[in-house]
Amino acid sequence: MAIQAGLVGLPNVGKSTLFNALTKAGIPAENYPFCTIDPHIAITNVPDKRLEKLAQIFGSQKIIPTSVQFCDIAGLVKGAATGEGLGNQFLSNIMGVDLIIHVLRCFEDKNVMHVHDHLDPIDDFEVITSELMLKDLESLEKKEEKLNALLKSAKNKNFTPAQVKELEQELELVLKIKKFIGSGDFYAVQKTVKEYALNNIKTVDLLSAKNFIIVANISEDDLQNKNYLNNEYYKKLVEKFGADKVIAISAKIESELSLLSDEDKKEMLESLDIEESGLDKIIRLTYKNLGLITFFTCGPKEAHAWSLRQNTKVPQAAGEIHSDLERGFICAVVYNYTDIVEAGSEAKLRDTGKMRTEGKDYIVKDGDLLLIRFNV
Repeated sequence: MAIQAGLVGLPNVGKSTLFNALTKAGIPAENYPFCTIDPHIAITNVPDKRLEKLAQIFGSQKIIPTSVQFCDIAGLVKGAATGEGLGNQFLSNIMGVDLIIHVLRCFEDKNVMHVHDHLDPIDDFEVITSELMLKDLESLEKKEEKLNALLKSAKNKNFTPAQVKELEQELELVLKIKKFIGSGDFYAVQKTVKEYALNNIKTVDLLSAKNFIIVANISEDDLQNKNYLNNEYYKKLVEKFGADKVIAISAKIESELSLLSDEDKKEMLESLDIEESGLDKIIRLTYKNLGLITFFTCGPKEAHAWSLRQNTKVPQAAGEIHSDLERGFICAVVYNYTDIVEAGSEAKLRDTGKMRTEGKDYIVKDGDLLLIRFNV
């Protein structure tokens, strides 16, 4: 499953430095706006300690983690929706991502210029979301015009009452979103889109409706011993968005960590009293906000992790491995990571009765190991 998270922020907030650290891609990260002119894309592995344990149990020769695709989108500025700065091309790049990662600067440094000459991460966030909503307004106005035309000619086109009702509900949604965009209410846009989606009422894909998380880029000093808990900018972000949406990361530290060996990285994290790296935090929160789980396929050749949407049935999970497995799906032998670790081997697990055969209606759980039976 391809998961793409887009890093978005104003110029000079540490976005490209963080991208470098996450992907080790080595793109430019200079101290001037618009260093990143084209969106850079890289794939990075999702760290999962369970894979190493499974490889030990199965004697796997190879470990294959699941991955996340990161897209570094060039810095936006106020007026981007009307072509200011580097303009609309960057707003269109955001459309392709599953999750927006807002990188917000939360550190003072007179040597690093701020595009607005003052530090206010919430204001920076609102500048970006305003541009997203303004871009959405163009799409909504076109959709409104189309829906009105369809409803006007519904009788001539012999639409059924159900089809007319569907058009009316979508138009209702479009008009509500336009109203909220007009008042600058980003949160009402997100809430309304989600509420209507529960009743299977959708419209054009909206930039301002995309799921998001916040990365508070803090100083090295603030990261050490969790001093960021006293950082006034970080505290304001948590107060506004909630602790489950905000990650405190020092892009500078992450950049340094990315250059170290695993042993040296562990030592540096311990010296800073950091339990997990920024990458691990971003992956964990990305998974949580996208509703993703991980399942495994294991054997002597490889221990392989796969990403999957929550509440997905096993034939579709098989399709993530190979389309033939979904097309010819018969059944799946299923057990969970905790069960195999407790038993120590598949042979011992069989005796516990926790290894079972499941049909096409089984919903895959996080940590499941699957062996697919199929015929094509």
